Amino acid sequence: MASKLYRQVKTILTAHDCQFVRQGKGSHEIWHSPITDVNFSVPVTLKAKPTANAILKQAGINQRV
Repeated sequence: MASKLYRQVKTILTAHDCQFVRQGKGSHEIWHSPITDVNFSVPVTLKAKPTANAILKQAGINQRV
């Protein structure tokens, strides 16, 4: 089941034109950021705000949760 924090991060990522690439290992998804041109993983069971902010930083997004 997706966490509330995951849903917030997913909303921010899609608002900044990040694309879902594929399902990763376990409960992780692989996303692509057009800002940084980098693929990064997002755990569906995201529970920690520092982890969420690190994911947004990898995507090149200045917004924080």
